[in-house]
Amino acid sequence: MKVSDAMESAYSDQVTLELWASISYLQISAWFESKDLPGMASWMRIQSGEEIGHALRFMDFLLARGNSLTIGTVESPKPTYGSAKAAFEAALEQERTVTKAIRELYAMASKEKDAESFPLLDWFLTEQVEEEDSVQKIVGQLRLAGQNGSALLMLDRELGARKPVAQ
Repeated sequence: MKVSDAMESAYSDQVTLELWASISYLQISAWFESKDLPGMASWMRIQSGEEIGHALRFMDFLLARGNSLTIGTVESPKPTYGSAKAAFEAALEQERTVTKAIRELYAMASKEKDAESFPLLDWFLTEQVEEEDSVQKIVGQLRLAGQNGSALLMLDRELGARKPVAQ
């Protein structure tokens, strides 16, 4: 059963937002590479791939319902950051923006009694709790590291061990 025109538009907006998150992570990855922090660059690149997976999941759901998708204009991401902590803080704000949008989709689905959307949106809300927690912990570790280069390099090595997760 098709979703309403308003829901179709909101899902299309969410796909666009997920794509923006993906290119933002990719831009941050490039910035980390330029700062000789390959582990953090790798972490961000993997995160970029996850966001593409999220966009596809929303897209597939919308198309399976018999609706159309209209991807909007994706805003260019910020190209540079003052520090590793600032880059991860930007990533955290980005995740919070995505969470807010998913919560708004959930509220819209509730209002329209679109029960078929709930399992998808429940999955995404749980995912966002994990995403925000993960980035928040890294921000905390970077705060503790402060200006200690050895601590930064150790964290870079640790983050570089992250492996992509099958979606």
